[in-house]
Amino acid sequence: QVQLVESGGGLVQAGGSLRLSCAASGGTFSINTMGWFRQAPRKEREFVAAISYSGQNTDYADSVKGRLTTSRDNAKNTVFLQMNSLKPEDTAVYYCAAHYLPLLGGTSREMNAYAYWGQGTQVTVSA
Repeated sequence: QVQLVESGGGLVQAGGSLRLSCAASGGTFSINTMGWFRQAPRKEREFVAAISYSGQNTDYADSVKGRLTTSRDNAKNTVFLQMNSLKPEDTAVYYCAAHYLPLLGGTSREMNAYAYWGQGTQVTVSA
């Protein structure tokens, strides 16, 4: 089984930066597309970003495009989400997830396409 652990969240002022990490252990990781999702209070969980198994293809929600960047280091079993120019509306719990299909060349925005999820890390952006 795959275990995912997010880290790097915290409190930051608007315009600041954070880098989230997602470390995988206990199973296959490097051949799966990875996704980032977030959930704000009283809102449904939403797609943020995704990266293919090779790292060659990425996808971003319009709300974060140009500000957030996802990357991966398969040798270290780790996926990153670099967050710049943060806004109060970015405040949420951020989750990483592994797609259920191995060797997927593309990406997916669908929550139900991801089989393994981390516990989440809180990001709070003050005005």
